[in-house]
Amino acid sequence: MGGDDWSQLRDDEGGLTAVIEFLSAFTLFLMILTAFMSLAQLEMGSNDTEIDQVDQAVVLGLDRLTSSSGWFVPSDGSGGYDHTNSTMDWHLQPASALEQGRVQTGLVLNNQLDLERVSALSNVTLTSFSLGLGLADDLTAHLRISVQASDDEGRIGLELFEGGASLNNARMASTASSTVRMGTELVLITLEVHDAGRTNENLVLTEVMARPISGGPEWIEVYNDNAFATSLYGWSFNVSSVSTSNEILLQEGVISGHSVALFTGSLSSLEQGNASQMFDLGQYGLLGTGSMNLLDDGAGVIELRFTRPGQTNPNTNSIAEWGGQTGLLMNLNQVLVWDAGSTISSGSWSVQQDATPGDVFFEQTNAS
Repeated sequence: MGGDDWSQLRDDEGGLTAVIEFLSAFTLFLMILTAFMSLAQLEMGSNDTEIDQVDQAVVLGLDRLTSSSGWFVPSDGSGGYDHTNSTMDWHLQPASALEQGRVQTGLVLNNQLDLERVSALSNVTLTSFSLGLGLADDLTAHLRISVQASDDEGRIGLELFEGGASLNNARMASTASSTVRMGTELVLITLEVHDAGRTNENLVLTEVMARPISGGPEWIEVYNDNAFATSLYGWSFNVSSVSTSNEILLQEGVISGHSVALFTGSLSSLEQGNASQMFDLGQYGLLGTGSMNLLDDGAGVIELRFTRPGQTNPNTNSIAEWGGQTGLLMNLNQVLVWDAGSTISSGSWSVQQDATPGDVFFEQTNAS
């Protein structure tokens, strides 16, 4: 082989080596670039695993709300569930039964939005509602239902239900909507799922009877300013006066959404009126009846408190105070009535002659 041939061969081998080295370097560059882009997308893009979980949760939850009539499995009384007596008619169950059992709040019957089921959402706590949608413990929901289209222009935009936890403090959230038919109207159902927590329950004292006549009972009226029901677990009453102090921590019970509950010294001698629930505090020695007068006639303070899960010190949510420097002096059969102002100021109360147990006369706020 001549010199020129050897030289040509060396040149060819050198060129091939250069090509191979270039391709290897380029391949390595592509691998590094791909890895970088994957990491960047994982941290900042749509493939964030936590956000994906919230997105999946809201889609699944909305599907459960709009694709079936729902179901209810009652408690068996021993910490389990009575599956034999489960039913689709969850909307016919009282709030106390729904709280003790398991419920999935489907809202559609025969491919139409069922208003009875929408109304029954007020008997379901936000926790039970969220669990029924399959949400994880660290997630919660906010639900809005409104008329989107109607032959009656006055009904367009009409709110049929709104309630749930506020997402003001949420780190991540996702929203899904679906339009369903209700007769000749179209109704928009919007579900928000987020991680801001389920701590928006708002119970307030609204009326106090401290000096009943004719052997009647003492009683306290409480309003649930939430669209969903509120469990009484963790709530407490503290009653104090110059000489005494008494506190009762409630362990059970539930108040339906946007409704009134009466706590009384005697269930048998107080008419329920428009109250949705009544609870006996006479058995705990907190409220009296007849000759047993446990609230101080002249001056006293009632505090409604809530102890959040994981905390030991209760937060005062509402205060009713009379006598002393408040200027609120009650005579026989008069009542102390809240005027919808600050829940912890004596200036938000007045003494009135006519008692209205079970009735409130102020605008609801959809607090939950």
